[in-house]
Amino acid sequence: MSSESIFRIAFWVLFGGMITMQIYFASRVHQAGERVTAGRSAVEREGWGYVVARITATLALLAFLVLYAINPPWLGVLALRFPAWARSIGIALAFASFILYGWAQATLGRAWSPHLQMRDQHVLVTTGPYARMRHPMYAAYIVFMSGIMLVTANWFFVGLLVLSLAIFAVRIPKEEQMLLEVFEDQYRTYMQKTGSLFPK
Repeated sequence: MSSESIFRIAFWVLFGGMITMQIYFASRVHQAGERVTAGRSAVEREGWGYVVARITATLALLAFLVLYAINPPWLGVLALRFPAWARSIGIALAFASFILYGWAQATLGRAWSPHLQMRDQHVLVTTGPYARMRHPMYAAYIVFMSGIMLVTANWFFVGLLVLSLAIFAVRIPKEEQMLLEVFEDQYRTYMQKTGSLFPK
């Protein structure tokens, strides 16, 4: 088996693992009786630009997955020349992101939402990875996408990583403003004690 085949298999294992984790935690929230889809207030808060960017990224990713599975010859135009050791580091990064992502999701429990919306009787979670950083799931996603970019050695995932960073740059201030409106001084104190995407 060639090294390229090994990295392709690693990609599907890693990507499938992340999707499985997302479905699992979303189903747990749904079973707890909480809403997973976006409410009107969430759409207004996030803005249609974010919604369009997210849909565009999702459709582009689905198209790439189909092409990556078919592996047409012209897809090689997007290939990057990463050495095997760098692509192996990508596998390690992606697996490491699973730990942080799962830890953050388990800590949030039913308080988690994929959209900017609060739960009834919402409490500020400051335990687990949230004791040191305010957005560990975003950090895990960035690490995961960085790992996938290295594993696939493809310009498409460079673009998707850049798009993800742009989306988070817009989303995080809106999320923190929402939390400040709800928790006020409690959240201001929490912000002083923690980092955003990096532990403090």
